[in-house]
Amino acid sequence: MGRVYAEIELIRTGDLSAVADGYLPPALVRRMKVTVLVDSGADMLAINAHIKTQLNLPVIQTRECSLADGSVALLEIVGPVDIRFENRETTVRAIVLPGEAEPLLGAIPMEDMDVIIIPYEKKMIPNPKNPNYSYTSLK
Repeated sequence: MGRVYAEIELIRTGDLSAVADGYLPPALVRRMKVTVLVDSGADMLAINAHIKTQLNLPVIQTRECSLADGSVALLEIVGPVDIRFENRETTVRAIVLPGEAEPLLGAIPMEDMDVIIIPYEKKMIPNPKNPNYSYTSLK
């Protein structure tokens, strides 16, 4: 199948709240575009320490996490952070991988944004069944 990558925008959710409350000008919202490995085998959004620093994301907790190589590490959980992809968005917490590790977009934010992976084209797209909005099933 090969690897699938997507460009997403990450936005510090606290900044969006501060803009909505009138405490921060929109121009000062911390945001960045990031190329992520789309990994349906991972659960969450995983960012690296550089992204955490750039967005100034607060640490919520630390958690033991199982890594792709089978090792277990105690990693920070930060957030909240908004993810934007094409006409989709969601708000999540993120696991912080050490150093300049490759960011990953896991199944939970993918499901919430209602996106699908097209393996043979090596891309992620909004679900064609719902091209104009995210759809969520509660059953």
